[in-house]
Parts: sequence; structure tokens; C-alpha cells
Amino acid sequence: MSLIRVLVVDDSAFIRKVVTDILQSDNEIVVVEKARNGKEAIEKLLRNDIDVVTLDVEMPVMNGIETLSEIMKIKPTPVVMLSSLTKLGADLTIRALEMGAVDFITKPENIFREGQEELKNSIIQKIKTAAVIDVKAKKSVFEKIRASTAQRLAPRQRISRGGKVENIVAIGTSTGGPKALQHVIPNLDEDINSAIVVVQHMPPGFTKSLADRLDGVSKIRVKEAEDGEILKNGVAYIAPGDRHMNFINEGIDIKVVLDNGPNVSGHKPSVDSMFYSLSELRCKSIISVIMTGMGQDGAKGMKKLKSKYNSNIISIAEDQDTCVVFGMPKAAINLGVVDRVLPVNKIAVEINKLLGV
Repeated sequence: MSLIRVLVVDDSAFIRKVVTDILQSDNEIVVVEKARNGKEAIEKLLRNDIDVVTLDVEMPVMNGIETLSEIMKIKPTPVVMLSSLTKLGADLTIRALEMGAVDFITKPENIFREGQEELKNSIIQKIKTAAVIDVKAKKSVFEKIRASTAQRLAPRQRISRGGKVENIVAIGTSTGGPKALQHVIPNLDEDINSAIVVVQHMPPGFTKSLADRLDGVSKIRVKEAEDGEILKNGVAYIAPGDRHMNFINEGIDIKVVLDNGPNVSGHKPSVDSMFYSLSELRCKSIISVIMTGMGQDGAKGMKKLKSKYNSNIISIAEDQDTCVVFGMPKAAINLGVVDRVLPVNKIAVEINKLLGV
């Protein structure tokens, strides 16, 4: 089997060495080039056969966003962003994921610190996943979607609607999720008679930036979920990056319970954990959605929801053509618990239709 050829781009010599050492500890990966800035990265990308680029978000000369834009124009290649744990780093990373980066990793500042073995394994796995993504084909698919979709601006004023929450739209996603959510959440109708709950596999800090970004382009309100808050119709709640998002009935209301327990299905937050919790609620109807992502998180939870709610649940999976990684949707489809398989640009349309808006 041929080696995965990687270009490591970072203005810090230390980070370049750390990332290189991590990647080359795996016998299926070789770092063939390193670059100190975006300009140098573009030159080396054009001269070499590169499978994956790791790209620093914040750099001099040509920053990560500018470099990513150029890569997608001249030589579409899987890009995994390297981000610092700062608000600026998180905001720029979310923007990069919308622009076509397939994933991101937080900068491994100290590979000898306790717990860093898990981070090293995660970095290696993300590079291997990125290497098999056909970025050029996915770029073409999303260009066609953009060309066929009328862009509708979110209204300037959004009024929070009260009333009992009887319907819930529950969405789970992972690799490729931020871009997929951009096609779903902003296209949900402002009059939607439902609360929306979302699990996106992400570290702490990044989910707040994701929620803020979606809130700025959506007709409904989007926020990071807070422990103890009551679900409202017309609001989307994003699970924080280091907590499971569960729910309990409290009188006529549904309350968010953020849980710092062990990983479920390998993740925290976990889609399965959210779905398991929803299966215990008193609720009129649930629309469960699984979109792009690696692994199987969500499939078992969707099955439990289906067995509990029977005819009062509709399950949707994103189709293979628009998925960056067709792992999580495929697992749910293979379990036989999916009612609709749809391209990402049709999911919001279907949700609106099912909820009568």
C-alpha cells in the first residue's frame, strides 16, 4: 500500500517538528514537505504529489484562510486545519471548514503531557480519513448545490416564540458537519414549531464559535446549549464540545442536562447519548437526522428512538454524494432505521415540510 504523503504548514518550527514526529510515528504516513507560510505551501504543493495538507490557521505572509482558498482554486487537496485554542483560532477554523477544509486538529503543544497519546492517535486518524476524501468531486457537488439554491437572508429581528415544545428536531454529525449544518440550519423556517438540538463532534471552545456563526446566517436563533435551560420553539441548541447533551421533562417543559460522564460510542458529546435521552422524553414527535461523519455514532440511538416512538418519529440520513465522510449515515441506513436518504440541501426542505411550515 502506498504511503500517505503529507505537507505540514506552520510558521512555528516547533509545531512543524511536533506534527511531523506524530505523523511519522505511523508507518502509513510520510511527511514529504514542510512550509513556514501559505506562499511557501502553495509552491511546494504545486511541485509535489501531496495527499493531505495540515494547515496552520494563523500565519504571516499568507494566512490559513487565504492559503486554503488558493488551494481549493488551483489544486483541490484534503486540508486539515491546525488551530490554537483561542476564540480567534476557533472562529477562523469554523470559517475554514465552511470553505472546504475537511477537518481540524488543535495544536499539540506538548506531546509528553498526560492524555496526549489519545490526541496523537486522533491526529493520525484524521489524516488517514482525509487522505481518502475526493475533495475535487465534493467541491463540484457543492458548487452545483450553490448554483441551484437561492440564497435567502436571515431577518434582522427574530422573535423568540413561547409555548410548549411538542416537537424536536435532533441532528448528529461529525467530520464535514460544520459545512453540512450551513445547508440545514439557515434554511429552517423562522415559524418552525419545534426545538432543534445538535451534536457536532468538536472540542470545547469551537462549538461556541460554530453556534455564533450559524446564528449570524439563520432565520432561527442558534446558541450553545447551557445546563438547566428550557427548550424553546424556533431555537437551535448546539451541544458544548466537552459535554453530552441530554434532556428531562420538567412539568410541561423540556430541560437541557449537560453531562460530563464517560464517552458514549467513543465521543463526548455523543449523538447516541442525545438520542438515548430523547427516547425517554414525553414528546409528540421527533425528527432525527444523521449527517456526514466518520464512525457509527448515532445509529444505535436512532434505532432506540425508532423502537420507542414508532410512527411518531421520522429518521433522515444524508446521502453519500454530499457527505464528506459517509460513515455515520451509512451505519444508520445499514441498521434499517432510516426513512429518508436525502442530499444535504434537501434536508431542511423536508424538515420544514414535515412540520408544516
